[in-house]
Amino acid sequence: MISVDEALERILKSITVLGNERIPLAQSFGRTLGEDVRAHLSNPAFDVSAMDGYAVRANDVQPGVTLAMIGASQAGAGFAGTVGPGQCVRIFTGAPVPSGADAVIMQEEARAQEDAITFECDVAAGRSIRFQGDDFSDGDVLVATGLILDPRKIALAAAGNVADVTVARQPRVTLLATGNELVQPGSVVGPDQIVASNSVGLDAFFSGHGAAVSDYGIVADDKRVLGEALAKALDEKPDILLTTGGASVGEHDFVQEMLRTNGVDIDFWRIAMRPGKPLMFGRRGETIVFGLPGNPVSALVTARMFVLPAVLAMMGAKAPFPLYLPLANDIPPNGPRRHFLRGRLISDAAHGARVEPVRQTDSGHLSSLASADVLIVQNENCPGKSSGDIVATHKL
Repeated sequence: MISVDEALERILKSITVLGNERIPLAQSFGRTLGEDVRAHLSNPAFDVSAMDGYAVRANDVQPGVTLAMIGASQAGAGFAGTVGPGQCVRIFTGAPVPSGADAVIMQEEARAQEDAITFECDVAAGRSIRFQGDDFSDGDVLVATGLILDPRKIALAAAGNVADVTVARQPRVTLLATGNELVQPGSVVGPDQIVASNSVGLDAFFSGHGAAVSDYGIVADDKRVLGEALAKALDEKPDILLTTGGASVGEHDFVQEMLRTNGVDIDFWRIAMRPGKPLMFGRRGETIVFGLPGNPVSALVTARMFVLPAVLAMMGAKAPFPLYLPLANDIPPNGPRRHFLRGRLISDAAHGARVEPVRQTDSGHLSSLASADVLIVQNENCPGKSSGDIVATHKL
């Protein structure tokens, strides 16, 4: 049995970053950048007004002064002339600041009588102007290699006149559930049968993190049948083969044996953690293989803590960093295995953000995991933690 840290180190050392592909920006949500996104123009492309008002020469303005309005500047239709002494131009938000003007006064601080505009304030040069390149300049890196594209980054790239991006190829993840007792969701559930939830949850989880997922369904606890199913899945050469169930040492746990029979070199089996002790890891050729526990909480926790970092590493990205938060309640002492406790985020004006431990620790108790926001890390042989102590948490 190895430590969590050693297991993760071995996994990440085995990862090779996948190649890149070019895709439309509009289809890039959730993908990892394989190449910097650079701006194709400056933003703003020219000096623009930050509000509706009047473009002026700052030195001309003081309380009570009246200037002659000589035209208007609108978004998409700027004023072609030059603002001279004693003159101003009506201007609207997003419109080009005309030549000669160096400030904008909001319309609420002026009185208009036809083309005579009287101002009620002083103004400093640069007021209410968004200057050319203030957001970014032509050639600037807008989004760096290795970052995951979210709506904010996609909008930024679009503002830089970027239509296509280079992203890491999606890791191909193949799922295979094992167990005579399992039936698909929506089935008639007979005596001694269990609805299979692992593959559905894992498919959603990894699809949401940029992987292309294939589900090979449920395979019976039969050596021949299991061996054939594993051979077929491995021959497809996915980047990751992910099995659930049958990873322990019971009389009907054949996954490890059949993986070895099909040429998988098992690196390690069993980790000093809970939930998720019987995690298995190996590889055949370019395919890395994880054997996850069958208990649903264990399967999803090990997927989050070990498989997700591998998926992200294949795309040149890093796993999300921990959030450090104060505990809302005490947690009891821990044994020699690292514990990943379910936790709920809570917040109020008096105490700020905190994490509330979920007392349920059973590895089959899915509703408690579904109600959790994070996993609280309790290190090996921890003497316990008190309310207010800072703990590391991992977002689910």
